[in-house]
Amino acid sequence: MKSKALKWLSAVPLAIALTISLSACGGGSADSSSSPTNALAGSDQQSLDKYTTKDVTALDAIDKSKLGLIVPGTITVGTLSDAPPNIYIDKDGKFTGFDNELLRAVAAKLGLKLEFKSTDFAGLLAQVQNKTFDVGSSSISTTDKRRQNVGFSNGYDFGYMAVVAKTSAAVKGFKDLTKDTRVGVVQGSVQDDYVTNTLQIEPVRFSDYNSLYANLKTGQIDAWVAPSQQASGQVKDGDGTAIVESIINTQNFVAYAVNSQNQPLIDALNSGLDAVVADGTWSSLSKQWYPERANPTDWKPGSKAVAFPKG
Repeated sequence: MKSKALKWLSAVPLAIALTISLSACGGGSADSSSSPTNALAGSDQQSLDKYTTKDVTALDAIDKSKLGLIVPGTITVGTLSDAPPNIYIDKDGKFTGFDNELLRAVAAKLGLKLEFKSTDFAGLLAQVQNKTFDVGSSSISTTDKRRQNVGFSNGYDFGYMAVVAKTSAAVKGFKDLTKDTRVGVVQGSVQDDYVTNTLQIEPVRFSDYNSLYANLKTGQIDAWVAPSQQASGQVKDGDGTAIVESIINTQNFVAYAVNSQNQPLIDALNSGLDAVVADGTWSSLSKQWYPERANPTDWKPGSKAVAFPKG
């Protein structure tokens, strides 16, 4: 089973942790551990994340006429179509996945509609900043580099990065990725940045997850450095592939991207996010979409003021 293929790590070397600035990803190598919670040591959101707001504006104080939406009353969302369980189109043609269903819940708290539009990840942040979309929903890691070009909501998820390889391959983890390895990544992703700049390997870049995974299965590439959530959504029993190593990293959270000048919309999303955390919706969706995932005990979504409901 693919869940048994995950290799949880007890620690991430400091040099790599400081270098990669990943959220829906992590990086590096360390001693293996049978306990996934051991990998979360040092992931305290309060100390690592200087961007999370102390609190949020009350929902009833949000002025929906000031949100700068492309279509008043509707959030136009750029998202991907092929990255389950986070962002994808289901068999009925509905944009769904954890990220998009959570955004639906946030929008409902704000009394706003959503219109989803498919795009490639490589162009998504630029499209948000140039106002083609109001919001980008794509398990986006909030790196400092990205913050130079686009704004973000508070975090709604943590992330982790994986190496996927054929079960017959010599690649069994990050330590096996060398300049002679044909490593596939989605163009413009933090995995692209990690492989290129941290590992100093020139990757094989793809515009979408489906094409990348198809090339891995046929042996055109040797390994895929992937967001673990997307890897778990792609890898199926019988594919001849496995998630050979996975590393949790909560230093840079996953958030919705917004035009950097649109603070009213960022504030509104933060308010809605706190509301769905407080009423249990976030926890319910997390369990629905990641039934086998262990959430960090020292990390939470939303502002620093929000609390999970008791019980």
